This record gives sequence, structure tokens and C-alpha cells, in this order.
Amino acid sequence: MLSTAKEAELRVRMEKLGILDDDLVEKFIRGSGHGGQKINKTSSCVYLKHEPSGIEIKCQQDRSQTMNRYYARVALCEQLETITLGKKSAQQQAREKIRRQKRRQSRRQRNKTVGLKRQHGEKKKLRGKPKRDD
Repeated sequence: MLSTAKEAELRVRMEKLGILDDDLVEKFIRGSGHGGQKINKTSSCVYLKHEPSGIEIKCQQDRSQTMNRYYARVALCEQLETITLGKKSAQQQAREKIRRQKRRQSRRQRNKTVGLKRQHGEKKKLRGKPKRDD
């Protein structure tokens, strides 16, 4: 369940971003996907719309409605931070890091890496058992 500390932390974060509860339209809808009879009977999925910005969030991470309300508000805060802060947000930084990791290496960098691997291989060959000379 949701602790009071987490709830208070979320309230502070929402106040910093200027999100008021009056600006939010919240609906509880039936979720979709796996879960069978339970998912078809309960309205635990949370739909959240921030009127001033027009951001819509639909959250179905947990079976609990209260946890989904929390997760939806956290996601709303993250999206607003991304919009207001731009590249400085943690989510954007993570995306950029992955993009840099996937970027193709230059020929010079690739040759350097292969050279270092060869050197390492040679070093490992020297660690083998000494050969007998008759």
C-alpha cells in the first residue's frame, strides 16, 4: 500500500509543478489485458487528464486502484517535468544515454577497440602453462 511519506512527497512535487487537484479530471475505468474475470469486474485502471496542459495518462500498473492513482500522478509529474525542463529531466537523460550507447562507432574508435582486444588476448596467452623444450 501507499505510505504517507510517499504521498506527502508526491504532493510537494505536484505543488512545485503547479498541479492542482481541481485541474485534474480523474476517471476509473475497467482495465484490459490479462487477468480474466477479476479485470473484467473491477474498475482499477485510472484515467487522468490535466486540463491546462491537455496531458492524458492511463495507468494500469497495479491491481490496486489507490496505487494506480499514485502511479498516474507520478507519470503526470514526469511528463510535465519533461516538457518544462526539456533535456534536463531524468527520463530524457536516460533516453539520451541509450541513444549514445547504440550509436555506431567511428572507424578509428573501432580499430582502437579491436587493437586493445588483441593485446588482451596476447596477454592471456602468456598466462598458459609453459611449454616443454626437449
